[in-house]
Amino acid sequence: MSLPTDTPLGVADTLGYLQYHLQELTERQNASEHAINTTLVALTTQLQQVTQLMTSSASTSTVAPPPMPVSPPLVTPPSPAPAASSKQQARPKLPSPPDFSGERSSGRAFLNSCTLYLRLAPEQFTCDEEKIFWTLAFFKDGHAAKWSKNLFHQEADTGIFPIQSWVDFEQQFRSQFFLVNAEADAINTLEGSSYYQGNRTVDDYLDSFLILASDARYTDPRTLVVKFCRRLKLNVQSQIATMPFG
Repeated sequence: MSLPTDTPLGVADTLGYLQYHLQELTERQNASEHAINTTLVALTTQLQQVTQLMTSSASTSTVAPPPMPVSPPLVTPPSPAPAASSKQQARPKLPSPPDFSGERSSGRAFLNSCTLYLRLAPEQFTCDEEKIFWTLAFFKDGHAAKWSKNLFHQEADTGIFPIQSWVDFEQQFRSQFFLVNAEADAINTLEGSSYYQGNRTVDDYLDSFLILASDARYTDPRTLVVKFCRRLKLNVQSQIATMPFG
């Protein structure tokens, strides 16, 4: 990306530093996504193999026996075949979602955790109602507990649980527990006077800054550089200004 010829040297150098870390963060994110995708593919393959094994065993057990002779000899009953479940391959134990108190800042992460579990262990749930009740079991306190309690009160009054599908549950969860305006909140944080690097490392501060900048929809390179540098520690700003870039 080229900059105007009148770009100050300090801004150009700092932009180069920021671009370098942006690329590094992107590579780390891509590596993480690749690892997750690889794990999901492996789990899916294992589930397919187990399903095929169980289907094959069930088909074998239902084959009709040969015709009995007119005078059948006395025979010793065969030993029972081992249950199909004993042949299943061991699966990794999935972590349960954390308890949820209803804070909007953690609503998206909680729902993502529940969705991941439901996708990796679909055999544990027979219907949407079980998925909903399982998720509500983590609503332990705060606004989340009050919202869950209100749903069961509605069921007691009407005889019908007010949310019948997982899709409907997700929609109501988003309206209750997602940030109302993530873009405005990010802008307020970046523009506020209390947002600084503090005791964080430059890398940690950069990761936090990039998330906020993305939510705030800041895309102008000059704006990114200025807002990134002005909240750094003074000694780090001095190091960046004098850092040589090839």
